[in-house]
Amino acid sequence: MPESTGVGAVEGAGSHSPHWVGPPSTSASLEDLLLRCARRPGADAEEAFAQLYDRTAARLYGLAVRVLVDPAQAEEVTQEAYAQAWQGCAGFDPTRGSAISWLLTLAHRRAVDRVRSAQAAARRDADYGARTQETDHDATSERALASIEAQSVRSAIKALTPLQQNVIELAYFQGHTHTEIAGMLQVPLGTAKSRINDALRKLRVEIARAR
Repeated sequence: MPESTGVGAVEGAGSHSPHWVGPPSTSASLEDLLLRCARRPGADAEEAFAQLYDRTAARLYGLAVRVLVDPAQAEEVTQEAYAQAWQGCAGFDPTRGSAISWLLTLAHRRAVDRVRSAQAAARRDADYGARTQETDHDATSERALASIEAQSVRSAIKALTPLQQNVIELAYFQGHTHTEIAGMLQVPLGTAKSRINDALRKLRVEIARAR
């Protein structure tokens, strides 16, 4: 847990950290403290928030650690939850639940959002890696196109049928796999492969004729 506590530990909680004459009173309920926080600006609101932080931070941090596992991220989420509490304490309604439940809900939502964000980032990285992997063309296709310059291929493609042009464009200029092409054309995989092979044979004929 971060060592600093109270309003000064949460950005935007107040322009000054409270200066205590003596130890803060803990006789007020958490609900009362939250309601006092909503009556800012003023030293009383800051004092109430400092007490609220000191009396609840361990529980919020513990919850964040259980969700995130990483202590550093749990500290960040705890501070974010208190910043949100300070900004939104006017919306707390003691008739709808306890103060600690309200605070724990803020921390839990923050922690879950961070987990989901990390998972989404991991999925994006995985998807990007899959998309950028070298397409595994069959050996015949590689041999057919290995020694052909791109401009020559495009010239020969003009002699193909529109359907043949489409599958060649998808497979060799856009880099789609046979499976992807089958899905895009809404045909079985075997049909997609046959169309690609037919287009390649026709393309080889046109290239040889051009030479």
